[in-house]
Amino acid sequence: MGTLGKAIYRLGFWIRETGQAMDRLGSRFQGSYYFQEHLSRHRTLMNIFDKAPVVDKNAFVAPSASIIGEVQVGPKSSIWYGCVLRGDVNSISVGSGTNIQDNALVHVAKSNLSGKVLPTIIGDNVTVGHSAILHGCTVEDEAFVGMGATLLDGVVVEKHAMVAAGALVRQNTKIPAGEVWGGNPAKFLRKLTDEEVAFIAQSAANYTNLAQVHAAENAKSFDEIELEKVLRKKFAHRDEDYDSMIGIVRETPPELVLPDNILRDKASKAT
Repeated sequence: MGTLGKAIYRLGFWIRETGQAMDRLGSRFQGSYYFQEHLSRHRTLMNIFDKAPVVDKNAFVAPSASIIGEVQVGPKSSIWYGCVLRGDVNSISVGSGTNIQDNALVHVAKSNLSGKVLPTIIGDNVTVGHSAILHGCTVEDEAFVGMGATLLDGVVVEKHAMVAAGALVRQNTKIPAGEVWGGNPAKFLRKLTDEEVAFIAQSAANYTNLAQVHAAENAKSFDEIELEKVLRKKFAHRDEDYDSMIGIVRETPPELVLPDNILRDKASKAT
C-alpha cells in the first residue's frame, strides 16, 4: 500500500472511529432510554452441540430459513422462507423432492409417554404447507400436509395420505394411505380421489421447479441486483395520466434481460 493508500485508509479509520464515538456519546445522553441495536446473528445453517446440518448441494434453502443441528435434507428438496428445522434433542430427516413451505416449523421429541425416541422423518416428494407444525412425527413418501396443520408426537401419515389445512392430529395417530383427515381433533373425512393423488405428485414437482428459480435469483451478485433495480425503475409502469403530465412514454420489455457486456464478471466468463 502506497503513501496515498495509507493516508486514505487512516482517514477512513478516523471517520469510523468518530462515528462510533458519537454513537456512544449519544447513548449516554439517552440514559435509561438507551437502546443498542445489534447486528443480526441469523445463520441459515447452524451447528448445535456436536450436531451439524447436512444439506444436499441440489437442495434449496431460503436465506431466511433456519436449519439447526442434526438435520438432513435430500436432493431437490426445498426449505422455504421463514422455515425452522430444529434438530437439537433429536434428528430430522427430509427426503428428496420434498417441499417445506414458508414459515413451517419442524421439531423433534426427546421421548413420548412410552419412553420411545421420536425423531421427525419426512419422506420423498412430500408437500408440507405454509405454517404447518411437525413435531416428532413421520410423514411418508408422497403425503400431503395442508397449511397450518399440526402433527404431534408419534403421528404417522402414510403414503398418499392427506392432512387437511388447519387440522390438529393428536399424538400417536396413524393416518392410513389414501385417506383425507381434517378437523380439531383430526378425524377421517373421506378417501382421496385419483385426481387428488395426482395433485400431490404434481405439487411436489411444481415446487422442485420453482425452487430452482428462487435458487438462481438468490445466487445473483450484488452488481446484478443493483443493475436490475436501475432497469426496473427505468421501465416501471406508471399511470397514463402521470406519464402524459410529465411528457414521457414508457415501454415495458417482455422480460428483463441483463446484457453480458455490462457486468464485468459475466463478460469475463463469456470470453
